[in-house]
Formats: sequence, structure tokens, C-alpha cells
Amino acid sequence: MTQKKEKGDKDSGFSEAIKRVVSIGVGAAFMTEDAIKSFLSEFQLPKDIVSGIQKNARSAKADFLEMIREELSKKFEKVDGRKFLDELLEKYDVEVKATFSFKPKDTKESQKNADSSKEP
Repeated sequence: MTQKKEKGDKDSGFSEAIKRVVSIGVGAAFMTEDAIKSFLSEFQLPKDIVSGIQKNARSAKADFLEMIREELSKKFEKVDGRKFLDELLEKYDVEVKATFSFKPKDTKESQKNADSSKEP
């Protein structure tokens, strides 16, 4: 009976690991390879499974980004930039907020510039 329980615990642990791995699904596409590797390392999965999941995540990420690029390209092809800008400026006031800061230069650089400006 204890053997069955131990086997059931192992199966339960493995199925829990599989559930968690599957649950990261699309999220894995947005994780770095190191993050995926560290996430999967806690499950002590074989290296070939980990590398397969990483490969699938890379592929999913590439496919997702390609799909977004294509969709945005299709949308922007239909936009008349001049007309859009004219409508934007007609409907909205433009407000610009800027911050300027002056930071002292490196003293060696400042000294070199000061010395060169004194020479005739």
C-alpha cells in the first residue's frame, strides 16, 4: 500500500509539474530563456524536455511578433499620414513640456578646454 502511495505521490508531482509547465503557455513566449530555464529547473525535468520547451517558447515568441508586425503593417498602409496629422492638429492643442539640466563636465575635460581657449 505504501508503494502505491509513493507512486501516486510521484505521479501527482509529475502531473502538477506538467500542469504548471502548460500553464505558463503564452507567458513563456514573453519570458527570457534564462527565466524559463530557472522556472523549469525546480521540476528536475530532463534536459531534452527543457530545451524543447525553450525552443517552443522562442518559436511562439517569433510567431507572435511576426503576426503583430503584419497586422500593424496592414493597418498603417491604410493610414494617410498627412490627413491624420492634419486631423490631429485640427482637433487637439499641442503642449510640450521639457526639462533641461546642466551638469558639470569632467574636470580634466573642462581644464583642457579652458587651456585651449587661452591660446592665441
